[in-house]
Amino acid sequence: MAAGGFTAIVNPISGGGHAAARWEPIAARLRAGGATVRSVPTRGRDHAIASAREAAERGEVVVAVGGDGMVRDVAEGAVRGAGTMAVVPAGRGNDLARTLRLPGVGDPAAVADLLLAGRSRTIDVLEVNGVVVPGNVYIGIDALATQIINAGRALPALLVYRLAPLQAILRWRAAGYTLTVDGERREVRGHTVVVANSGAYGHGLRIVPTALLDDGLLDVMVVGDGPRAKVVSFMREAKRGTHLRRPEVSVRPAREVVVDADRAIPVCADGDEIAELPARIKVLPGALRILVP
Repeated sequence: MAAGGFTAIVNPISGGGHAAARWEPIAARLRAGGATVRSVPTRGRDHAIASAREAAERGEVVVAVGGDGMVRDVAEGAVRGAGTMAVVPAGRGNDLARTLRLPGVGDPAAVADLLLAGRSRTIDVLEVNGVVVPGNVYIGIDALATQIINAGRALPALLVYRLAPLQAILRWRAAGYTLTVDGERREVRGHTVVVANSGAYGHGLRIVPTALLDDGLLDVMVVGDGPRAKVVSFMREAKRGTHLRRPEVSVRPAREVVVDADRAIPVCADGDEIAELPARIKVLPGALRILVP
């Protein structure tokens, strides 16, 4: 544990508004172990980043209490403040926490033990038009699904994550993408472009299974044009990783990619819309220190 203790950046709407209540028994265990603990309810993205950066600069471990969006914002503050962060998964998707095999809020003792005695690991992050992203960037049909998911916060997580892709398929039409990957320009008509660091999103879907958090590279997956009916089977195959065998799917490692399209398409990352096209995405190797088991 850092000498300065812990500052928890808490998203008050995560987990149906229960994130703060789920954090309290963990905080109590930390205090019982002799740690200094602060809790900061967020007032929005900018406030979360600034609070995380200030805590990191004080030498405290910055704890993201919420979902993947909260993790993204706290990660940006931790990176800018050259600090260490931890994750208490209290959201709906929690995909980075799942990838790192972190304990959940249902086991406060395990979470507290991780915060007090976990090891610090460095992982890569992506930077998208100046925004830090620890997970993945996606531009296409899955970005449309993210918009639908965020509009359905009143629905149970498993239900909305199943319904949103189907609704997105009905609304979507293929786009013309221009990609410049490590200086090499390519034009393709397709359904989505994913620039992956963790490779996992959508409530546990390993959409880019080749991606690694600490290889100093990003993985660019392009899903080319085809009948919308095939997108349904693509999603089924993605649960097993066999979608990479499809002829319309390509994956290549890179260090930087610029993505543009022939129409406005949301640029989403870790559960939220974060930028507009064109999107310049680069990897920042080993930029984030995070506590893991």
